[in-house]
Amino acid sequence: MGKGKLAKFAEMETFENVFQYPFSVISNEPFAMKGHWNEQYFKNNNPIVLELGCGKGEYTVELAKLYPDMNFVGVDIKGARMWTGAKQAIEAGLKNVAFLRTNIEIIDRFFGLDEVSEIWLTFSDPQMKNEHKRLSSTFFMERYRHFLKDNGIIHLKTDSNFLFTYTKYMVDVNKLPVVFSTDDLYHTEGIDDKTRKILSIQTYYESMWIERGLNIKYIKFQLPQEGELKEPEVEIELDDYRSYHRDKRSGNDTHK
Repeated sequence: MGKGKLAKFAEMETFENVFQYPFSVISNEPFAMKGHWNEQYFKNNNPIVLELGCGKGEYTVELAKLYPDMNFVGVDIKGARMWTGAKQAIEAGLKNVAFLRTNIEIIDRFFGLDEVSEIWLTFSDPQMKNEHKRLSSTFFMERYRHFLKDNGIIHLKTDSNFLFTYTKYMVDVNKLPVVFSTDDLYHTEGIDDKTRKILSIQTYYESMWIERGLNIKYIKFQLPQEGELKEPEVEIELDDYRSYHRDKRSGNDTHK
């Protein structure tokens, strides 16, 4: 690990808005704040929104600025990236934002029943070879049900046609209520005011994708707590381009 990363990890240990509980830690030390984020950290009763796979935390910070009456938690395992957003939040004096460094596979160990109102999945790795790693798969939906309010909102924003198509199939197969969906977010009419307000937030890589002529896809749906969830059994065409820091990773043309 380079000196820069080591310095960031060391500084993050001093950040009051960062909680570091990778799998190796949480297995031996339960997260005491589970179910008590509002009272113990945010000190209010405002809704809690998660951004899973937050990367540098740009989206988490900007959402917190746009909606001071809501609380935001950015979640990722890569601490050196997370340092950027955590530092920005502290410098901006944002009290409605926190960061959790952990494995998303165990996210249900950190939040109690009905503690979260919304989840954002922003430009997640499409994981074209393994549905159990896709953050919009039923594997993860079952985990989200442990803490997301009944019919809580899930947002997916992506440049990946594969992930967007898969998610739409997953939503359709399980008859999950769709609030809004578009395969070209920035050229769609009739968008509600709240969604349009969020359009003002663009991460660095999102801007690059738009410049490359890639459409940004977005779907917003509800997740009921009851009902059996089934994986869609359908072949989906793989993305035919290499996104930033992502390889196609397969010689096939389609995958489930």
